[in-house]
Amino acid sequence: MTDSIYFNGFGYYAPKRIIDNAEMCTIVDTTDEWIQSRTGIKERHIVAPGETCSDMGLVAARQALEAAGMNADEITVIMCATVSADSIVPSTATRLQQKLGATKAMAFDFNAACSGYLYGMQIAQGLLAANPEHKILLLAAEVLTSRTNWTDRTTCVLFGDGAGVAILSSEKRSPANPTIFSHNARLEGVMSAADGTQGDFLTAIGGTSGHPYKLGDTVGDEFFIKMNGREVYKHAVRNMPALCNELMDSLGYTIDDIDALIPHQANLRIIEAVGERLNMPAEKVFVNVQKYGNTSCASIPLALGEAIEQNFIRPGMRVLLTTFGGGLTWSAAILKF
Repeated sequence: MTDSIYFNGFGYYAPKRIIDNAEMCTIVDTTDEWIQSRTGIKERHIVAPGETCSDMGLVAARQALEAAGMNADEITVIMCATVSADSIVPSTATRLQQKLGATKAMAFDFNAACSGYLYGMQIAQGLLAANPEHKILLLAAEVLTSRTNWTDRTTCVLFGDGAGVAILSSEKRSPANPTIFSHNARLEGVMSAADGTQGDFLTAIGGTSGHPYKLGDTVGDEFFIKMNGREVYKHAVRNMPALCNELMDSLGYTIDDIDALIPHQANLRIIEAVGERLNMPAEKVFVNVQKYGNTSCASIPLALGEAIEQNFIRPGMRVLLTTFGGGLTWSAAILKF
């Protein structure tokens, strides 16, 4: 048994193609002012034709493995958080296993929507408690634009694509390469929650067993992301701070013990509201939603990777992560760098 979980390496990837708000205005009836005033988003990254979650994950995984000084064949578990998998079968995780050549790894996908990366930390906590020898590759990857209705201006302006990877183990490893994501971090605690009674506030149901298609059926708007933005906002700004406070209380911390906050990058209004409710100074809250939009479960690792790159996160800092997504699901975690 072990209660020590370390992040040995980080990696992230965003597709090269960018749709800024000016281009978005040519796709749907909207304006740059409308988008920025309501969301804070200026641009979002979009996959190239044929580019998949596992393709993005491969780039991020190689980066994370290099940072950790590990080879792919050392990985014993690959798990992928996603709502937009390469395919129903095989899983994105097994596709990544094939591309990496991680032949010793078990592999599986799971779906906690935007909370997937932090849910994955809690799953890893259980796996490492049972088998401290595991070396876990946690991928969070989304091609949300494959489920985006480009005629719905209330949702299509929000979403982008991306991926992030963490290498998790019970071993604190020395940085292999001091120039790339070499910070070692320890998971001090993680909590997750859900409320399925509120699940209809954020959906994408078409083409599933709950809403199957027959050969020749027309794909309807039920295939794409639908969201009751007002209700999602209300539950997000209530539940994320509440769970953060519960986690801090369980560890004997207050907000004064937290050096940085990285919230889910869904919407600038939500980010600001969560920071205010936690009494976290704005200069300690990392924000990159303006560059990527809402990338669902990839949001936290994209922000975490950039925060490390930009020296927003430095060794010795204690970082609070929190997220909220469809299901409804939410989660909070604290890392010590």
